[in-house]
Amino acid sequence: MTRGEKRLIVTADDFGAAVAVNEAIEQAHRGGVLTAASLMVSGDAAADAVERARAMPSLGVGLHLVLVEGRPTLPPEQVPDLVDSSGHFRTDMVGAGITIFTRPGARRQLLAEVEAQFAAFAATGLPLDHVNAHKHFHLHPTIASTILRTGKRFGMRSVRAPVEPRAVLAQIEPGTGGIDVAHLWALLVRRRMRAAGMTVPDQVLGLAWSGAIDATRLRGLIDHLPDGLTEIYTHPATDDAYPGHAPGYAYRGELAALLDPLARAAILRESIAMGCFADFA
Repeated sequence: MTRGEKRLIVTADDFGAAVAVNEAIEQAHRGGVLTAASLMVSGDAAADAVERARAMPSLGVGLHLVLVEGRPTLPPEQVPDLVDSSGHFRTDMVGAGITIFTRPGARRQLLAEVEAQFAAFAATGLPLDHVNAHKHFHLHPTIASTILRTGKRFGMRSVRAPVEPRAVLAQIEPGTGGIDVAHLWALLVRRRMRAAGMTVPDQVLGLAWSGAIDATRLRGLIDHLPDGLTEIYTHPATDDAYPGHAPGYAYRGELAALLDPLARAAILRESIAMGCFADFA
């Protein structure tokens, strides 16, 4: 990469969570600036997502590993330390993280579940563009190790490390940004994954404004895009209240931002190279 070169991946998470999400991702890729999507292989609409992805070969589809606030790929009785009484993954990330770190049985269950999700993705026949985790749970060192150990066997080449330069946000909306308490862990994950030969973006934008990237904010991020490889991740949907939605997220607003013709014009004006992870690996 030459000095001053700007490269951009625009990703949508939760592909397969619901048809409303899948519809938005298809619209944003075909008619907007979306270049990649992260698939929940056990999502309620995963089959629909895979069918749409097969019809959009230019969309880079990766694995969105779900280990919290979702449904396991394995039967719940095979991962008892990772799920609650309903058979879904636990929602207490701190408690779940402690369990994974301290219990050998939980670590074996974690490995089995991660392998099952990678295998489910491989069974779709889609090229594996990238890997990340729901709620950025791969910042947990044990989970990061498990992903790295398993992912290499399934052809993993690119990983998200959520290192967000909050100074960029302050340029767009002075006084915003704040302190990212997970920043150090994200830096460690980025260094570790790169040492293992993975392609990892230099910065990721979308954390502080998760679920709230409207057209103005997206154009601001593009106008102030740092040099290097940047990932902007989003959560578009055609329905703000689809089953399983996160309260307070403006899903339709994020879809509108991805479809905004001024965003595309800004990318062209700034001569930003666009693509999915595989294009920059």
